[in-house]
Amino acid sequence: MHFMKLSSAGFKLIVKSTPLVSIDLIVRDHDGNVLLGKRINRPAQGFWFVPGGRILKDEPFESAFKRLVKEELGLNTVKSNFKGVYQHFYDDNFSGDNFSTHYLVLAYELTSNDDLALLPLEQHSKYKWFSESELIQSEQVHKHCKWYFQENKQADISANNS
Repeated sequence: MHFMKLSSAGFKLIVKSTPLVSIDLIVRDHDGNVLLGKRINRPAQGFWFVPGGRILKDEPFESAFKRLVKEELGLNTVKSNFKGVYQHFYDDNFSGDNFSTHYLVLAYELTSNDDLALLPLEQHSKYKWFSESELIQSEQVHKHCKWYFQENKQADISANNS
């Protein structure tokens, strides 16, 4: 099955015009530490952040999840727990032009003790395991990443919210 990847100009128009849907992977080791990567690209460039990525046009959710786990972590199968839906608003975007980026994020938590040296370096320059308290206190960890470990940061998408 073919999933649509856009040209840079086409993707720029989409990011400027509409929210993106993505999956973030909150990876814990068996001691409860959280895997973060140092972001290479905008948005959140230079910050520590959880691995993850966008769902592509015509890509079923299950396929996107498997693809991102493989691309971001090098894993073929994982057990995960749905953590919730989050909204991320960034002042910048991948192109560096003057417009914002808006993500609706489906966050999933999973466990892995894989070797950090084997993780891909396309989106992150390096990886590190953080304790929850360490990542919440660090100014180098992006605020949207911290939200996964703080109360009341999920998007309120209930039908009663009008």
